[in-house]
Amino acid sequence: MSDLIDRELEHRELRGLLERGVPQLALLYGRRQVGKTWLLTHTWPEDRTFYWTASATTAAQNRAQIVRDLAQWSGDDLRPDDYPTWRTVFNLLLDLRPTMPLVVVLDEFQYFGDDEHHLTQVASELNAAWERRRPRRPFVLVVSGSALGTLEGFDAGGAPLHGRFAWKGELRPFDYWYAAQMTRFRSLRDRVRAYAIFGGTPRYLAAVRANDPLGDNVARLMLAPRGEVRALVETAILQEQGLREIPKYEAIMRAIGSGRTGLNEIGQRSGLPADTSLRDKVQRLTSLGYVQQFRNLGAKSTVPFRYRIADPAFTFYYEFVARHETALERHDAKTVWREAVAPRLDTYIGRTFERVAEQAYGRMQRRLRLPLVDEWGTWEGRDRTGESLEVDVVASLTDGRVMTGAVKWNSQPLDERWHTKHMKMLERLAASGVKWAHAAHHDDAPLLYIAAGGFTKGFERAARGSRRDVYLFTLSDLFGKARPNRRAAG
Repeated sequence: MSDLIDRELEHRELRGLLERGVPQLALLYGRRQVGKTWLLTHTWPEDRTFYWTASATTAAQNRAQIVRDLAQWSGDDLRPDDYPTWRTVFNLLLDLRPTMPLVVVLDEFQYFGDDEHHLTQVASELNAAWERRRPRRPFVLVVSGSALGTLEGFDAGGAPLHGRFAWKGELRPFDYWYAAQMTRFRSLRDRVRAYAIFGGTPRYLAAVRANDPLGDNVARLMLAPRGEVRALVETAILQEQGLREIPKYEAIMRAIGSGRTGLNEIGQRSGLPADTSLRDKVQRLTSLGYVQQFRNLGAKSTVPFRYRIADPAFTFYYEFVARHETALERHDAKTVWREAVAPRLDTYIGRTFERVAEQAYGRMQRRLRLPLVDEWGTWEGRDRTGESLEVDVVASLTDGRVMTGAVKWNSQPLDERWHTKHMKMLERLAASGVKWAHAAHHDDAPLLYIAAGGFTKGFERAARGSRRDVYLFTLSDLFGKARPNRRAAG
């Protein structure tokens, strides 16, 4: 990754810490492979930065190794035996090159302790050293790591370092827009397909070759038994610090990846009892960013959450790679792509495109002055006759209105029947007593339609004739300079 993509704000703010001229503590965390190392090694000048990353070994071995590496970096005669505790190491770091502006980065900080209790003690040692020997010069100490819950907890109330950080942030995977900047496919549809297959993790996207067809990239990186991205996905859970009973977590991920969304379904598919232990494991996967919890907009707090895979790369893996593991061992990956994956790909992408639509709306909101969303959601259920209904977009707005609409990964323009279908769904849901549907049925409730293949003139006339605020966006709008395609503007 040679260019700075979607990290400009973090880069600017972190760089500004050293320019303040006073000692600063910073906290950066995020899932593995999201680009933390790249950001931390490309923000400050090399000659003013001591970057060190801990290994998945014992705290004692890490403590000795950082002293050895610091001796090599500084040219000083330093010996591990002279620094028997983490506090002595932290004091050494704070006294390093006392007349120069300096940045010290301690990455994978979760490995500084042998367990969570020990890590809390290490954080307490860092706090004690910082309070007593804080340098009186431009100095930045960055604590970073990939154990999201653990690192985020460093600034929680009651934690030793609470209130000490002048800056903190979570580095997240790219959205569809920035993922496309990395893959650089010319076809807009291939950009969305690439996001639906590889997700937004920079490490995965960096392996994509834009000059090769999308199918060749998928076969080489994700389908092949020794595919680079496939290997990273398959070992991600294994590398998470603090997770025990890894096979059970893997079974839960496979169950959710196969479409099981409720706890009972997940338990049945994974072969685990649907008890407190299962719930705790699912919540742990949620806190680590592998799983998302959701329920219908407007649902009571007593309604159980449902679950889905959070990362598109993992969703694709469980949908296609895990399902065709035997075929992929016996046949060429390109053959499996052509015969088993490609024919089903656009159907699979439909759900991911709903996530793209939500991201796109957020990107366009300020520039196009779209209504502010308080909560974005969907709705699945039955009307009073028992017929299943699904609404792609149900969003409560900050002005009290409810915006609804549809998101379609279509190849041919949508005709007016799709608008008529949506309006009838709102009528039936309102008649069935769904509270938000009453608000969505009002004349002032906005409509949002996002269709990859666009709309017919008949659709546009029908939609704009039904409401004052109607927003219509195509795939080109999502990647270009969209204009507010609404009745009031035309």
